[in-house]
Amino acid sequence: MSKYNVLVVDDEAEIRDAIEIYLKNEDIKVFKAENGLEALEVLENEDLHLIILDIMMPKMDGIKTTFAIREERNIPIIMLSAKSEDTDKILGLNVGADDYVTKPFNPMELVARVKSQLRRYTSLGTHAASEDEIRVRGLVLNTTNKTVYVDEEEVRLTPTEYKILELLMKNKGRVFSIEEIYELVWKEPCLNAENTVAVHVRRIREKIEINPKDPKYLKVVWGIGYKIEK
Repeated sequence: MSKYNVLVVDDEAEIRDAIEIYLKNEDIKVFKAENGLEALEVLENEDLHLIILDIMMPKMDGIKTTFAIREERNIPIIMLSAKSEDTDKILGLNVGADDYVTKPFNPMELVARVKSQLRRYTSLGTHAASEDEIRVRGLVLNTTNKTVYVDEEEVRLTPTEYKILELLMKNKGRVFSIEEIYELVWKEPCLNAENTVAVHVRRIREKIEINPKDPKYLKVVWGIGYKIEK
């Protein structure tokens, strides 16, 4: 019996079928949809662990679909696009995607990214109860139920945002370089990942800071990296 359920959303049947073959080889059950509307319907009816989502699709594209998903769920999303420009990658990450793969892609690379996201998503909450809560003044992160509160108001983070914040909060005051953050959170070598980390940090700030331009929690140390202020 498959341990994970993954939804593949793409308007090209050949791509959906090809991804399904590779994921099934990893004992992953695959659901398929050809546009965002179908994807949301599958999400309502199935217990999914990850979504692979094309950006350019009819009826409802990947950007609008991601917005809709992020209103209710923090399930990992890997975006697919034929576009390779950096701005498109940043757009996908800005709307809530956890990772981005450009077409044409190496199927084994996609599988590796899927498995990496699944490991992070399903490993949340494995910490001992004795260390389930980390506090930095009004910022509280609970490692058991994966919640984050700012001044007693809950904020919703994606799995990747959560892991970055958890890393920094567990090491209050320590400065992590962009390379360190990427390798510790993504569990792979950091190759041209500066924008990826910066976009995620900016999104975290927008959610936990009253004034993201003058943050009191997540600080940048110019030329070095990021830290959570004690």
